[in-house]
Amino acid sequence: MYQTIAVLFAFVFAYSLVAVPLERSPLAGAVIFAAFGFAAGPAGLRIITVNAEAHLLQRLAEFTLALVLFTDAAKADLGVLRRSYAIPGRLLLIGLPLTILFGFLVGTILFPELGFLECALLATILAPTDAALGKAVVTNPDLPGPVREGLNVESGLNDGICVPVLLIFLTLAAGSDPGRPPLDLTVHHFGTEIGVGLVVGGGLAVLGVGALRYAGNRGWIGSAWRQLPAVALALTAFAAAQALGGSGFIASFVGGLVAGGMARHRVVKHELLCAAEGAGDVLALSTWVLFGAVVIAQVPQRLTWAVIVYAVLSLTVIRMLPVWLALTGTGLKTDGKLFIGWFGPRGLASVVFAVIVLAADLPGRQALTTTVAATIILSILAHGLTANALSAAFARRATAADPGQAGKAPSAGLETAPERSVARRQGPHAVSADQAGDR
Repeated sequence: MYQTIAVLFAFVFAYSLVAVPLERSPLAGAVIFAAFGFAAGPAGLRIITVNAEAHLLQRLAEFTLALVLFTDAAKADLGVLRRSYAIPGRLLLIGLPLTILFGFLVGTILFPELGFLECALLATILAPTDAALGKAVVTNPDLPGPVREGLNVESGLNDGICVPVLLIFLTLAAGSDPGRPPLDLTVHHFGTEIGVGLVVGGGLAVLGVGALRYAGNRGWIGSAWRQLPAVALALTAFAAAQALGGSGFIASFVGGLVAGGMARHRVVKHELLCAAEGAGDVLALSTWVLFGAVVIAQVPQRLTWAVIVYAVLSLTVIRMLPVWLALTGTGLKTDGKLFIGWFGPRGLASVVFAVIVLAADLPGRQALTTTVAATIILSILAHGLTANALSAAFARRATAADPGQAGKAPSAGLETAPERSVARRQGPHAVSADQAGDR
């Protein structure tokens, strides 16, 4: 295991030295890290060993998602939902449920061997999006502001929204008590994992941010130490909820929402989340290395026509049609809807959700994990390779349509009211300036 850890973080260090030029190319972030993992794993150089990686991948993925859920929720600019509700609000409240529904329906057709609940799990696992794979989109200052904000807020919140849905389907599918009615199981689940997660996450966030304010007002905490509490708070919420029988992921997400709401000042929020974002980025990229080493080499041996078709449909029709329907009536033109619909890459949340389902030992776990892995691999390639080119092309259309409003207002496919510009941010998890504060 120590060799695997050494290889992981040595590659993270090497990548950081050339991150800026790499991020200007189509080959950046998850693409390079997953490819390195494949090359270093059992199918290649074998410097990442099979025995070490399976357990390490599960734990690393869990802690990574806990940090990502906390920071994404904390830095999410919920004011965007109030000021420009049309895009992010509809993507989350209409597009996300429709995506799960369409994914479920397609799954029942392509995988008749899976039960209805397993198809629902598959659809839920692949519903969240990951802004890291579409970084060129949400960091391009020339794109219309509502498009960037909409995709950014969607990717920051949809994984947290999907957690309780996934846990309910998983509980019903696992059915530890076959004689118990499904409604009883669902109510019990809400009362334990979800309820404990809500209470622990929200309670610890209130106590933690309150303690930070108290200590800060008295000069007890220096500037260097301000960067550590968010990491500690996120992982404390996750581990405490898990230890008490609740969902650590819900605790992390709720804790982030509460902490972000209490730390309203942008600079204060940036100081609070800076180290947590950095730690989350490092863990996320390391997770992609292990994903490449553990999963990618095994996928070709298990591919079927149904898996390939579902993976393609998941990135196109299953995602793009719900987005089209959700954005109807917002003033978006055809190219705007297609652009937003295409940039729904599947990433870290889907990896962690698949690990959770795999550990549940369901009858159809192999078909589920193979389909999820194939979809993520296709997404890494398709979205990673097209993000720069398509975002640049869309930005040029925006500038040509209205040079004075590109980057500030909807144009080249948008007809809604103007929005302010969002500054560029470097890093695997892109966020807006209003979310992150002055960087």
